[in-house]
Amino acid sequence: MNCNQFNSISLEEVLLSLGHLPTKQNEKEAWYLNPFASESQASFKLDKRINAWYLHSEGLGGNNTDFMKKYLNTSVNEVLDWAAKQNFSSFHQQQQIKKLEPNYKIDEILDLQNLNLKQYLKGRALSPKVYDYIKEVRFTIGSKKLYAIGFENLSGGFELRNAFYKSSLLKKDCSLINLSSNGQNISNIQDRDVKGVAVFEGFMDALSFIELQKSFAGDILVMNSIALLNKSLEHLKNYPDIHLFLDNDTAGIKCRSEIIRSFPEAKDHSGIYSNHKDLNEFLIHRMKNNLSNKAAEQSEKFPVQDKQEVRNQGQEIKRSNGFKRKR
Repeated sequence: MNCNQFNSISLEEVLLSLGHLPTKQNEKEAWYLNPFASESQASFKLDKRINAWYLHSEGLGGNNTDFMKKYLNTSVNEVLDWAAKQNFSSFHQQQQIKKLEPNYKIDEILDLQNLNLKQYLKGRALSPKVYDYIKEVRFTIGSKKLYAIGFENLSGGFELRNAFYKSSLLKKDCSLINLSSNGQNISNIQDRDVKGVAVFEGFMDALSFIELQKSFAGDILVMNSIALLNKSLEHLKNYPDIHLFLDNDTAGIKCRSEIIRSFPEAKDHSGIYSNHKDLNEFLIHRMKNNLSNKAAEQSEKFPVQDKQEVRNQGQEIKRSNGFKRKR
Protein backbone atom coordinates (compact mmCIF):
# COMPACT_ATOMS: atom_id res chain seq x y z
CA MET A 1 0.00 0.00 0.00
CA ASN A 2 1.27 3.47 -0.89
CA CYS A 3 0.34 6.91 0.47
CA ASN A 4 -2.25 7.63 -2.22
CA GLN A 5 -4.01 4.34 -1.54
CA PHE A 6 -4.00 4.83 2.23
CA ASN A 7 -5.19 8.44 1.95
CA SER A 8 -8.13 7.32 -0.19
CA ILE A 9 -9.44 5.08 2.60
CA SER A 10 -12.28 6.53 4.66
CA LEU A 11 -10.70 8.25 7.68
CA GLU A 12 -13.96 7.58 9.50
CA GLU A 13 -13.25 3.85 9.15
CA VAL A 14 -9.62 4.32 10.26
CA LEU A 15 -10.78 6.13 13.39
CA LEU A 16 -13.38 3.45 14.11
CA SER A 17 -10.76 0.70 13.79
CA LEU A 18 -8.75 2.51 16.47
CA GLY A 19 -11.75 2.72 18.76
CA HIS A 20 -12.71 6.38 18.22
CA LEU A 21 -16.36 7.32 17.73
CA PRO A 22 -17.75 10.77 16.89
CA THR A 23 -19.51 12.80 19.55
CA LYS A 24 -21.66 14.42 16.86
CA GLN A 25 -21.85 14.25 13.09
CA ASN A 26 -23.87 14.93 9.97
CA GLU A 27 -23.47 14.11 6.28
CA LYS A 28 -20.62 16.61 5.82
CA GLU A 29 -18.54 16.37 8.98
CA ALA A 30 -17.92 14.54 12.25
CA TRP A 31 -16.47 15.75 15.55
CA TYR A 32 -14.32 13.61 17.85
CA LEU A 33 -12.57 14.02 21.15
CA ASN A 34 -8.84 14.59 20.60
CA PRO A 35 -7.40 11.17 19.60
CA PHE A 36 -3.92 12.29 20.69
CA ALA A 37 -4.74 13.56 24.19
CA SER A 38 -7.49 13.66 26.79
CA GLU A 39 -10.15 16.34 26.50
CA SER A 40 -13.77 16.85 27.51
CA GLN A 41 -14.97 18.85 24.49
CA ALA A 42 -14.55 17.60 20.93
CA SER A 43 -11.97 19.58 18.93
CA PHE A 44 -11.06 17.04 16.24
CA LYS A 45 -13.02 17.65 13.05
CA LEU A 46 -13.33 15.18 10.16
CA ASP A 47 -14.45 16.70 6.87
CA LYS A 48 -16.16 13.77 5.14
CA ARG A 49 -16.34 15.58 1.79
CA ILE A 50 -12.57 15.75 1.35
CA ASN A 51 -11.59 13.00 3.82
CA ALA A 52 -9.36 15.33 5.83
CA TRP A 53 -8.99 16.19 9.53
CA TYR A 54 -8.24 19.29 11.54
CA LEU A 55 -7.46 19.46 15.26
CA HIS A 56 -8.64 22.87 16.46
CA SER A 57 -7.02 22.57 19.89
CA GLU A 58 -3.57 22.28 18.29
CA GLY A 59 -4.12 24.05 14.96
CA LEU A 60 -2.96 21.21 12.72
CA GLY A 61 -4.51 18.74 10.31
CA GLY A 62 -3.99 16.74 7.15
CA ASN A 63 -4.74 13.40 5.51
CA ASN A 64 -4.73 9.80 6.74
CA THR A 65 -0.94 9.50 6.58
CA ASP A 66 -0.47 12.70 8.55
CA PHE A 67 -2.93 11.45 11.16
CA MET A 68 -1.30 8.04 11.64
CA LYS A 69 2.23 9.53 11.70
CA LYS A 70 1.17 11.59 14.69
CA TYR A 71 -1.00 8.87 16.21
CA LEU A 72 1.75 6.21 16.10
CA ASN A 73 4.59 8.72 16.46
CA THR A 74 6.42 7.03 13.63
CA SER A 75 7.62 7.33 10.01
CA VAL A 76 5.60 7.22 6.79
CA ASN A 77 7.02 3.79 5.92
CA GLU A 78 5.94 2.36 9.26
CA VAL A 79 2.49 3.90 8.85
CA LEU A 80 2.13 2.18 5.48
CA ASP A 81 3.34 -1.11 6.96
CA TRP A 82 0.67 -0.75 9.65
CA ALA A 83 -2.03 0.12 7.12
CA ALA A 84 -1.17 -2.87 4.92
CA LYS A 85 -1.91 -5.20 7.83
CA GLN A 86 -5.38 -3.77 8.41
CA ASN A 87 -8.57 -4.88 6.69
CA PHE A 88 -10.20 -1.63 5.64
CA SER A 89 -13.37 -2.40 3.70
CA SER A 90 -13.33 0.93 1.86
CA PHE A 91 -9.86 0.10 0.51
CA HIS A 92 -11.01 -3.31 -0.72
CA GLN A 93 -14.03 -1.69 -2.30
CA GLN A 94 -11.78 0.78 -4.16
CA GLN A 95 -9.54 -2.07 -5.30
CA GLN A 96 -12.58 -3.96 -6.49
CA ILE A 97 -13.86 -0.95 -8.44
CA LYS A 98 -10.47 -0.34 -10.07
CA LYS A 99 -9.96 -3.97 -11.00
CA LEU A 100 -13.49 -5.05 -11.88
CA GLU A 101 -15.47 -2.19 -13.37
CA PRO A 102 -13.44 -1.79 -16.58
CA ASN A 103 -13.33 -5.50 -17.44
CA TYR A 104 -15.80 -7.51 -15.42
CA LYS A 105 -19.05 -9.01 -16.64
CA ILE A 106 -21.81 -10.68 -14.66
CA ASP A 107 -22.66 -13.80 -16.63
CA GLU A 108 -25.39 -15.34 -14.51
CA ILE A 109 -27.10 -15.11 -11.12
CA LEU A 110 -28.88 -18.29 -10.07
CA ASP A 111 -29.80 -20.50 -7.14
CA LEU A 112 -26.86 -22.27 -5.53
CA GLN A 113 -25.75 -25.26 -7.60
CA ASN A 114 -21.95 -25.46 -7.61
CA LEU A 115 -20.64 -28.35 -5.51
CA ASN A 116 -17.46 -26.46 -4.60
CA LEU A 117 -19.49 -23.59 -3.17
CA LYS A 118 -21.68 -26.02 -1.23
CA GLN A 119 -18.54 -27.66 0.12
CA TYR A 120 -17.18 -24.25 1.13
CA LEU A 121 -20.36 -23.55 3.07
CA LYS A 122 -20.11 -26.96 4.71
CA GLY A 123 -16.61 -26.03 5.86
CA ARG A 124 -18.12 -22.92 7.45
CA ALA A 125 -20.58 -25.20 9.31
CA LEU A 126 -23.48 -24.09 7.12
CA SER A 127 -26.07 -26.55 5.80
CA PRO A 128 -28.64 -26.39 2.97
CA LYS A 129 -30.86 -24.56 5.44
CA VAL A 130 -29.17 -21.30 4.34
CA TYR A 131 -29.35 -21.83 0.57
CA ASP A 132 -32.52 -19.77 0.15
CA TYR A 133 -30.72 -16.66 1.41
CA ILE A 134 -27.81 -16.64 -1.05
CA LYS A 135 -27.17 -16.84 -4.79
CA GLU A 136 -24.54 -18.32 -7.04
CA VAL A 137 -22.94 -15.49 -9.02
CA ARG A 138 -21.00 -16.35 -12.15
CA PHE A 139 -18.89 -13.56 -13.59
CA THR A 140 -15.91 -12.90 -15.84
CA ILE A 141 -12.85 -10.77 -15.07
CA GLY A 142 -10.74 -10.29 -18.17
CA SER A 143 -10.46 -13.78 -19.60
CA LYS A 144 -11.13 -15.52 -16.27
CA LYS A 145 -14.51 -17.05 -15.53
CA LEU A 146 -15.25 -17.12 -11.80
CA TYR A 147 -18.05 -18.12 -9.49
CA ALA A 148 -18.84 -17.23 -5.90
CA ILE A 149 -21.55 -17.23 -3.26
CA GLY A 150 -23.43 -13.95 -3.57
CA PHE A 151 -25.29 -12.16 -0.78
CA GLU A 152 -27.41 -9.35 -2.19
CA ASN A 153 -27.65 -5.90 -0.64
CA LEU A 154 -30.35 -3.23 -0.78
CA SER A 155 -28.72 -1.52 -3.79
CA GLY A 156 -28.59 -4.65 -5.92
CA GLY A 157 -24.89 -5.25 -5.27
CA PHE A 158 -23.39 -8.46 -3.89
CA GLU A 159 -20.95 -9.54 -1.24
CA LEU A 160 -18.96 -12.38 -2.82
CA ARG A 161 -17.27 -15.35 -1.14
CA ASN A 162 -15.66 -18.60 -2.12
CA ALA A 163 -12.75 -20.56 -0.68
CA PHE A 164 -10.19 -18.31 -2.42
CA TYR A 165 -12.01 -15.05 -3.10
CA LYS A 166 -13.60 -12.30 -1.02
CA SER A 167 -14.89 -9.12 -2.61
CA SER A 168 -17.93 -7.00 -3.46
CA LEU A 169 -19.68 -6.51 -6.76
CA LEU A 170 -21.45 -3.32 -7.81
CA LYS A 171 -22.55 -0.84 -5.15
CA LYS A 172 -21.76 -1.44 -1.46
CA ASP A 173 -24.76 -1.30 0.89
CA CYS A 174 -26.46 -2.98 3.84
CA SER A 175 -28.57 -6.10 3.37
CA LEU A 176 -31.99 -6.56 4.95
CA ILE A 177 -33.96 -9.80 4.76
CA ASN A 178 -36.88 -11.44 6.53
CA LEU A 179 -36.65 -15.06 7.61
CA SER A 180 -40.31 -15.70 6.82
CA SER A 181 -39.86 -14.59 3.19
CA ASN A 182 -37.20 -17.17 2.23
CA GLY A 183 -34.42 -14.66 1.85
CA GLN A 184 -36.26 -12.01 -0.12
CA ASN A 185 -34.50 -8.64 0.14
CA ILE A 186 -36.62 -5.96 1.81
CA SER A 187 -37.06 -2.57 0.15
CA ASN A 188 -40.26 -1.15 1.70
CA ILE A 189 -39.15 -1.45 5.31
CA GLN A 190 -41.24 1.49 6.54
CA ASP A 191 -44.45 -0.14 5.32
CA ARG A 192 -43.98 -3.37 7.25
CA ASP A 193 -45.07 -4.35 10.73
CA VAL A 194 -42.02 -6.30 11.93
CA LYS A 195 -40.82 -5.44 15.42
CA GLY A 196 -37.61 -7.48 15.78
CA VAL A 197 -34.28 -7.33 13.98
CA ALA A 198 -31.00 -9.23 14.42
CA VAL A 199 -27.89 -7.24 13.44
CA PHE A 200 -24.63 -8.63 12.01
CA GLU A 201 -21.44 -7.21 10.52
CA GLY A 202 -21.01 -9.85 7.81
CA PHE A 203 -23.32 -12.26 6.03
CA MET A 204 -21.49 -15.42 7.16
CA ASP A 205 -22.51 -14.55 10.72
CA ALA A 206 -26.07 -13.90 9.56
CA LEU A 207 -26.15 -17.31 7.87
CA SER A 208 -24.78 -18.85 11.07
CA PHE A 209 -27.69 -17.28 12.96
CA ILE A 210 -30.12 -18.77 10.43
CA GLU A 211 -28.41 -22.13 10.93
CA LEU A 212 -28.76 -21.98 14.72
CA GLN A 213 -32.07 -20.23 15.32
CA LYS A 214 -35.35 -22.12 15.35
CA SER A 215 -38.24 -19.64 15.47
CA PHE A 216 -37.04 -16.07 15.00
CA ALA A 217 -39.45 -14.39 12.58
CA GLY A 218 -38.04 -10.87 12.48
CA ASP A 219 -35.68 -9.21 10.03
CA ILE A 220 -31.94 -9.66 9.63
CA LEU A 221 -29.79 -6.58 9.04
CA VAL A 222 -26.28 -7.20 7.71
CA MET A 223 -24.07 -4.13 7.70
CA ASN A 224 -21.58 -5.62 5.18
CA SER A 225 -19.04 -3.05 6.40
CA ILE A 226 -18.37 -1.16 9.63
CA ALA A 227 -18.17 1.91 7.39
CA LEU A 228 -21.94 1.55 6.87
CA LEU A 229 -22.71 2.01 10.57
CA ASN A 230 -24.53 5.32 10.06
CA LYS A 231 -26.75 3.85 7.36
CA SER A 232 -27.44 0.87 9.60
CA LEU A 233 -28.50 3.18 12.43
CA GLU A 234 -31.08 4.74 10.12
CA HIS A 235 -32.56 1.31 9.36
CA LEU A 236 -32.67 0.41 13.06
CA LYS A 237 -34.98 3.34 13.77
CA ASN A 238 -37.76 1.15 12.33
CA TYR A 239 -37.46 -1.52 15.03
CA PRO A 240 -38.37 -1.44 18.73
CA ASP A 241 -36.69 -4.82 19.39
CA ILE A 242 -33.01 -4.93 18.37
CA HIS A 243 -30.70 -7.94 18.86
CA LEU A 244 -26.95 -7.47 18.31
CA PHE A 245 -24.60 -10.25 17.16
CA LEU A 246 -21.51 -8.19 16.33
CA ASP A 247 -17.86 -9.26 16.29
CA ASN A 248 -15.81 -9.49 19.48
CA ASP A 249 -12.93 -7.40 18.14
CA THR A 250 -12.15 -3.73 18.78
CA ALA A 251 -14.18 -2.44 15.84
CA GLY A 252 -17.13 -4.70 16.66
CA ILE A 253 -17.15 -3.67 20.32
CA LYS A 254 -17.07 0.02 19.42
CA CYS A 255 -19.79 -0.48 16.82
CA ARG A 256 -21.92 -2.28 19.40
CA SER A 257 -21.40 0.56 21.86
CA GLU A 258 -22.48 3.11 19.27
CA ILE A 259 -25.67 1.21 18.47
CA ILE A 260 -26.53 0.79 22.15
CA ARG A 261 -25.85 4.49 22.71
CA SER A 262 -28.40 5.28 19.99
CA PHE A 263 -30.81 2.50 21.04
CA PRO A 264 -30.37 1.78 24.78
CA GLU A 265 -32.93 -1.05 24.71
CA ALA A 266 -30.89 -3.02 22.14
CA LYS A 267 -29.85 -6.46 23.44
CA ASP A 268 -26.26 -7.64 23.11
CA HIS A 269 -25.92 -11.39 22.51
CA SER A 270 -22.14 -11.52 21.97
CA GLY A 271 -21.83 -13.39 25.27
CA ILE A 272 -23.01 -16.51 23.43
CA TYR A 273 -19.71 -16.57 21.51
CA SER A 274 -17.48 -14.66 23.93
CA ASN A 275 -14.48 -16.96 23.35
CA HIS A 276 -14.59 -16.47 19.58
CA LYS A 277 -14.25 -13.57 17.18
CA ASP A 278 -17.70 -13.92 15.69
CA LEU A 279 -20.76 -16.16 15.48
CA ASN A 280 -19.51 -18.17 12.50
CA GLU A 281 -16.24 -18.97 14.24
CA PHE A 282 -18.31 -20.18 17.20
CA LEU A 283 -20.38 -22.38 14.89
CA ILE A 284 -17.29 -23.85 13.21
CA HIS A 285 -15.75 -24.58 16.61
CA ARG A 286 -18.89 -26.46 17.62
CA MET A 287 -18.86 -28.48 14.41
CA LYS A 288 -15.16 -29.39 14.65
CA ASN A 289 -15.53 -30.47 18.25
CA ASN A 290 -18.60 -32.58 17.55
CA LEU A 291 -20.68 -30.53 19.94
CA SER A 292 -23.75 -30.20 17.77
CA ASN A 293 -26.00 -31.02 20.70
CA LYS A 294 -24.57 -28.16 22.73
CA ALA A 295 -24.90 -25.87 19.73
CA ALA A 296 -28.53 -26.88 19.50
CA GLU A 297 -28.96 -26.15 23.20
CA GLN A 298 -27.36 -22.75 22.67
CA SER A 299 -29.77 -21.99 19.83
CA GLU A 300 -32.62 -22.31 22.31
CA LYS A 301 -31.35 -19.06 23.85
CA PHE A 302 -31.61 -17.13 20.58
CA PRO A 303 -34.30 -14.45 20.37
CA VAL A 304 -37.72 -15.70 19.41
CA GLN A 305 -39.99 -13.43 17.42
CA ASP A 306 -43.46 -14.87 17.36
CA LYS A 307 -46.86 -14.35 18.95
CA GLN A 308 -45.91 -16.12 22.14
CA GLU A 309 -42.93 -13.80 22.55
CA VAL A 310 -45.08 -10.74 22.08
CA ARG A 311 -47.42 -11.95 24.83
CA ASN A 312 -44.47 -12.63 27.14
CA GLN A 313 -42.22 -9.78 26.10
CA GLY A 314 -41.21 -8.83 29.61
CA GLN A 315 -40.10 -12.37 30.37
CA GLU A 316 -38.20 -12.64 27.08
CA ILE A 317 -36.26 -9.45 27.75
CA LYS A 318 -35.19 -10.83 31.11
CA ARG A 319 -33.96 -14.06 29.46
CA SER A 320 -32.13 -12.36 26.62
CA ASN A 321 -30.25 -10.06 29.00
CA GLY A 322 -28.85 -13.14 30.68
CA PHE A 323 -26.75 -14.51 27.80
CA LYS A 324 -23.38 -15.31 29.32
CA ARG A 325 -22.48 -18.55 27.59
CA LYS A 326 -19.14 -19.19 25.92
CA ARG A 327 -19.06 -18.69 22.22
